[in-house]
Amino acid sequence: MKLLLASNSPRRKELLAGLDYPMEVVKLKDIDETHPEGFEAGDIPLHIAKLKMSAYDIPLAEDEVLVTADTIVWCEGEEMGKPKDREDAYRMLRKLSGKTHQVYTGVCLKTAKTETSFVCGTDVTFANLTDEQIYYYIDHYKPFDKAGAYGVQEWIGYVGVERLEGSYFNVMGLPVQRLSVALEKLKM
Repeated sequence: MKLLLASNSPRRKELLAGLDYPMEVVKLKDIDETHPEGFEAGDIPLHIAKLKMSAYDIPLAEDEVLVTADTIVWCEGEEMGKPKDREDAYRMLRKLSGKTHQVYTGVCLKTAKTETSFVCGTDVTFANLTDEQIYYYIDHYKPFDKAGAYGVQEWIGYVGVERLEGSYFNVMGLPVQRLSVALEKLKM
């Protein structure tokens, strides 16, 4: 199988490469990533992953699998996507401080003959963060391309994450163990 990853995320590319399948990153046309009102939690990234899948209109070869994904942070009923600016990143990290939140990733797989999808959720508990820690992270790591304004694999994960229940790699943006299982099923 050859995997076609439709994502601009360097983290997803790195994680998918770890499965040791032949792989290529493909570009999508721009899509509107808004979702219908009333969508919550895991419904949101799954909807967006399906939009990304639909946006790829090149026919797939028999041995190709298109992989699309989207990740959000969900805290106390609020979706946290990528922060708009420094103040938005601060607001998000301040809200996450001292609380448990969820990270949801929706993943879609498409072959020439079939489509399948799933959602993976992980609970992440943050320690109480000081304003100094939050601004240090924002100013040194510039997390403006990350859902919830943080990368668990960066400094903030080292000092801020007290507990994690579920897939660590899901928090990075791609639940590779779950994806590996889904890919094995496609081979059958």
